Amino acid sequence: MVATRFAVAVHILMLLAVSRGTPATSLFLARSVNTNPVVVRRITRLLARAGLIWVRRGPGGAELLRPSEAISLCDVWRAVNPGRERPLLSLHARPNPTCPVGSSVHAILGQTFGAAESALHEALGRTTLASLVGRLDRAV
Repeated sequence: MVATRFAVAVHILMLLAVSRGTPATSLFLARSVNTNPVVVRRITRLLARAGLIWVRRGPGGAELLRPSEAISLCDVWRAVNPGRERPLLSLHARPNPTCPVGSSVHAILGQTFGAAESALHEALGRTTLASLVGRLDRAV
């Protein structure tokens, strides 16, 4: 199961993009996401470490560090999955090496899963935060 951390991070960034000038505290962001401010603070910490946002402690709130046109969803993915050691699509452990399928399944699935993950990163890289914000009016 893939955690919703990525979707929440994108939600937070979209809200920061549309609410420039409004103090975006963790409480303000949490109300929009409909989650606990602690969850928002954990995610904003990751976004800040990745250089996507700046967070002022206390009542100051958060703001984007880069224009929304310069933030891709791949940037966000990498921010909330720092140093990801395991691939998104993992292989199962120790298939039977004496089985005709078990002896080759890792090699076959590894190539296919690797290509799928590369395609995901490419697609996320083509989508900017600005393009998502531009679709907000049409989504309502």
